[in-house]
Amino acid sequence: MSTLTLLEKLRIKRSATKEKIIQFYDEATEDYEFWSKDLNMHFGYYIPFKTNLFKRDSMLNEMNNQVFDRLDVPKKNSLIADLGCGIGGTMRYGLRKYPLLNIIGVTLSSFQMREGNKRLKNSNGLILAENYENTSFKTNSIDGAYAIESFCHSGHSEHALQETCRILKPGAKLVIADAFLKKEEEQLCLGSNYCYAQLCKGWSLEGLASITTVKNTLRQIGFKNVQVEDISFRVAPSVLHVPFAVIGFILKKLFKKEILKPQSWKNLKGSLFALLSGLHLKSFGYYLITAEK
Repeated sequence: MSTLTLLEKLRIKRSATKEKIIQFYDEATEDYEFWSKDLNMHFGYYIPFKTNLFKRDSMLNEMNNQVFDRLDVPKKNSLIADLGCGIGGTMRYGLRKYPLLNIIGVTLSSFQMREGNKRLKNSNGLILAENYENTSFKTNSIDGAYAIESFCHSGHSEHALQETCRILKPGAKLVIADAFLKKEEEQLCLGSNYCYAQLCKGWSLEGLASITTVKNTLRQIGFKNVQVEDISFRVAPSVLHVPFAVIGFILKKLFKKEILKPQSWKNLKGSLFALLSGLHLKSFGYYLITAEK
């Protein structure tokens, strides 16, 4: 069997539908609570002598800090949009650090909306059950927006980037923290393609766009001053926590004599393939993108 045929067989039909994404987050929130006490649904940012290698939330919250620093908005009365906010972990971090900010998050999951809003009570934060590709926000109404490991669920689609451009005020910034391909999907080797397919299947991702494609798309739809930072080695220490977190989660379930839900198994597999994908340094990278409208 030729390599080309093998690659075609490995290209599993992902079709990350709205329903699959909702199911993923409705059922996987418990898994993420084990990953992060602060309910950060993302990887971290390591800074020597500042963050703690052995405390995940130290690195995960530093990623939040890096994103808010790049937004560069007035810390009083600004309105920020969290596009794919999960259960509001990053929102809570931002509101603790800047209590005079106003942050609105959007998620497809009604469960995350309900649970997140409970935790945001008596703060300037609110979560809406909406699609970040088609929000209810008025045009030119948002002072800054960020998307941490959320646009990948739509394949970093042009629709998501266009909608973000629409809602931002002129001069406002978008910050994206996410994994991207360093080359086009059809250029991936056999091993990279297999890890990629399993990652997308486990985490209900439409796919990862190439960093070059996203950079060019941002400019084409009207963003300027597009800055791309490869932070793969800053993120790597938190990724290395994955196998320990997976083993710990399974042992916890066994100790309590609880059955792992099918989505939990998928999520755990996705996490392991995220680690394996990260080892393919020529194919995958983790980036911080800052773009100004």
